[in-house]
Amino acid sequence: MTVQQSDVLIVGGGLMGSAAAFFLRRRGQSVTLLERDQIGQYASGVNFGNVRRQGRYLGQLELANRSWALWKRLPELIDDDLEFIASGHMRVCYREDEIAELEAYAAAPEACELDLQIYRGRELHERFPFLGPDVKGGSYAPHDGHANPRLAAPAFARAAVRAGARIEERTEVSEVQKVGGGFLVGTTDGRQFRAERLLITAGAWGQKLSEQFGEPVPLDTNGPQMAVTEPVPYALPTVIGVYTKIPEEVIYFRQIPRGNIIIGGGYRSKPDMLTRRAQVEPRSILNQIQQMRRLLPGVGNLNIIRVWSGIEGYLPDSLPIMGPSGQVDGLYYAFGFCGHGFQLGPGVGDVMAELIATGSTGTSIEPFSIRRFAGTTAQRSKAS
Repeated sequence: MTVQQSDVLIVGGGLMGSAAAFFLRRRGQSVTLLERDQIGQYASGVNFGNVRRQGRYLGQLELANRSWALWKRLPELIDDDLEFIASGHMRVCYREDEIAELEAYAAAPEACELDLQIYRGRELHERFPFLGPDVKGGSYAPHDGHANPRLAAPAFARAAVRAGARIEERTEVSEVQKVGGGFLVGTTDGRQFRAERLLITAGAWGQKLSEQFGEPVPLDTNGPQMAVTEPVPYALPTVIGVYTKIPEEVIYFRQIPRGNIIIGGGYRSKPDMLTRRAQVEPRSILNQIQQMRRLLPGVGNLNIIRVWSGIEGYLPDSLPIMGPSGQVDGLYYAFGFCGHGFQLGPGVGDVMAELIATGSTGTSIEPFSIRRFAGTTAQRSKAS
């Protein structure tokens, strides 16, 4: 049997894996990417599309800033802009004490590049007159925006192939072994792939592979809930989301130039990991309609024309697994982005390529190390 060899083998063809393949080729590494289904089929292709930095864990902003710089260069890098619009992003709140929390975040040194502006009361409603009367304040990020998630991973994958990467769709991994100084991966169709280094970017299934290398993590899986309205005249360029600690109040929306309003937030569903399907929760859609009428009263009579879900991996601290293995030389991870990974995707790919190719990276990723779960009793993933 012929064993196909490359410098780096990537398992998982979402945005993280596809971007990593592209940036690894730019660093001269030979790359093979294996995807069980289709590129960008799961979380990467069905998320809300937020290209948002504000509101992130402050220790993640360095990575988010690096990624934002790449978003601005997409046409040059991959010959596709992914419908990225730097439309601005607004986090609004319903309570006065929450305004103080938004102000504290804006004042943090890590957030200085975001140029956040705080609005409240009359000034807020003059600036955003379409907001409902319950909205008390908000934080405006002028440089953030949104893009089309359905385009992202496939575009990076095409760019990676043009640069010389090998991408194998409909290729399911059956076993992964550390053999000598490298890795041997077998697939269900009987093929074998060998590489010196292995990058696991398998999203909600990443824990199943990390566990094989003695690094289980308490990954949970959830299905985000999305909806889109009929098209109406384009009048709401800014992405808007509610900052709240009450789960049912979580709602966010963006209008695309074609006129449709895309809505996310609220209750999540539990995916079926055997069939790889996530269901839409009717109560979530009903709650989204109710919350949208509170946030944006003018949409009360719009028709919802489509709803969907996906499969995302979440960790207890809402931070991803990203960086080298704590136990196995040559093994790297980038998965479990907790529903917050879309904006980070290009930056994650660039950072992982730098780390794998050179042994280090200039961007801080230590808070995301898989080693933070070492020595604990990691719950078996619900994705297992």
